[in-house]
Amino acid sequence: MAKASEVKSGNVLRFNGELVSVEEYIHRTPGNLRAFYQARMRNVKTGKIVEYRFRTDEEVTICRVETNDYQYLYEDGDYLVVMDNNTFEQYNIPKLLFGNAIKFLKEGMNVTIAFESDEPIVAQLPNSVELEITYSEPAVKGDTSTSAQKYATVETGAEIRVPLFINQGDKVKVDTKTGEYMERVK
Repeated sequence: MAKASEVKSGNVLRFNGELVSVEEYIHRTPGNLRAFYQARMRNVKTGKIVEYRFRTDEEVTICRVETNDYQYLYEDGDYLVVMDNNTFEQYNIPKLLFGNAIKFLKEGMNVTIAFESDEPIVAQLPNSVELEITYSEPAVKGDTSTSAQKYATVETGAEIRVPLFINQGDKVKVDTKTGEYMERVK
């Protein structure tokens, strides 16, 4: 157990039986009242925001979280099988942890996963990935000078919006958080 004064932004706490990630942690000393810590925390599983005021001497449980890079191998029902690049151990990670970014995941890609005592709590893809366009409508001559966009399907099956000059077979860089086209890759 640690005191509330030892908590920092970015820590993972066990709060009311749930794991929460501290996003904002401010020490407040209002006028003639006692000092307290104002915390803004996000539930790791549900993503809901929780706000709470800790007394300065209140005890909290700071969880030990290990973050590492893993290689995505294959899909197995509601789980994705990943391998530790150092020990070659394989782990089953729930698909839910990846959120919407899972549609840009392809075999062999490196992902970052955070574990809290053998339980995966956070999983993320790299900020951007390079994918090949498997289908797109051909552009009409003369339309390429405008900033108009069209739909294209990438090799993972996801559909994104790309500029008109992108054709089938081109490689593009995609932002995994927003799903937006970033640039064409040579």
